Amino acid sequence: MKKLWVLMCALVLAVGLLAAGCGGDTGKKDAGAAAKPAKKELLVGTEPSFAPFEFPKENSKEFTGFDIELIQAMAKDMGYEKCTIVNMGFDALIPALDAGNIDAAIAGMTITDERAKKVNFSQPYYKSGLTVLVRKEDATIKSIDDLKGKKIAVQLGTTGAMRAEKVEGAKVTTFNTNDLACIELKNKSVDAVIGDLPVEQYFLKNGGSAYAKIVGQPLTSENYGIAVAKKNTELAKNMDKSLENLKKNGQFDKLYQKWFGVSK
Repeated sequence: MKKLWVLMCALVLAVGLLAAGCGGDTGKKDAGAAAKPAKKELLVGTEPSFAPFEFPKENSKEFTGFDIELIQAMAKDMGYEKCTIVNMGFDALIPALDAGNIDAAIAGMTITDERAKKVNFSQPYYKSGLTVLVRKEDATIKSIDDLKGKKIAVQLGTTGAMRAEKVEGAKVTTFNTNDLACIELKNKSVDAVIGDLPVEQYFLKNGGSAYAKIVGQPLTSENYGIAVAKKNTELAKNMDKSLENLKKNGQFDKLYQKWFGVSK
């Protein structure tokens, strides 16, 4: 009986050690595994009239563009099951982040000190700049210096709008989209448009060159960033990690080549 009792105790001890060993291994694996986001869906706000960054797909209610495909790839990399794009005005993006109506905003948004006071930005993902667009037959406007006292169209809430306000004596008219600003130029209701260089280049490439042209050198050098709520520091960190991942595995370069025709 004593031998049997000793044997049973030894068996129990062995089983306990085995269980402890298995539990230790599991803990190590969990610690090293990538943490999945608490939410299954990433809500992303954009203003989809900023081709080639974000614009409606032809004959579809969905959106496409460099920004759209980039944030979709990032959402997948971060472990989200779904990435939902929310259409809203550009000037409504930051308030929507602050109210918690969206998780992130990607819309060719320039990183500025003023905006950085209200939101957290990811690391820059695109370097841009402002440019001046005028009618093709206009030989009087050769740079922004020639816009004094002129009529200028801009997109509401953009750095182009901010720059136009600094032009001496200019009458600045704001529009919800860059396309509407360009239509005003076509209709000769304004003398020029100030907007983001890649957007205006894409506009000219896709029919705008029939009546418009870019003049002068880029006015600024600007970095685009993905915005998240000021309080959401964890998501901002994850955005940076994801951008690094996409750059390392080549996905970022593929998207850049697709939309801009050159390698990053």
